[in-house]
Amino acid sequence: MNEEGACQIFHVDEEKVLKLKEELIGEYKALTLSEIFKALGDPTRVKILYTLMENELCVCDIATLLEMTVSAISHQLRLLRNLKLVKFRKEGKMVYYSLDDEHVKKLLEMGVEHAEE
Repeated sequence: MNEEGACQIFHVDEEKVLKLKEELIGEYKALTLSEIFKALGDPTRVKILYTLMENELCVCDIATLLEMTVSAISHQLRLLRNLKLVKFRKEGKMVYYSLDDEHVKKLLEMGVEHAEE
């Protein structure tokens, strides 16, 4: 029996495989990327990141906006901070969060664009 789309014979293009093997993503990068995508798999974290695309906000602002507790938002921000998706700055006793860099913004924009197709 042949599954639709399966090869009729087993053949390895060794030249192509060797070339691709040299370019294959390393284990550390693959793990890091996997963790980022896991983080983006949670709707609350996506909403937090989305609110930070153009705005620098404190935990209380985000909690109020998303109608969640400060504790719940703080927990999510800690995870996002550990993955270098968000950064923070202190101003007196206030802590403000923003996206870590333009790469995070581009990733979100591309995801939104793809979801809208």
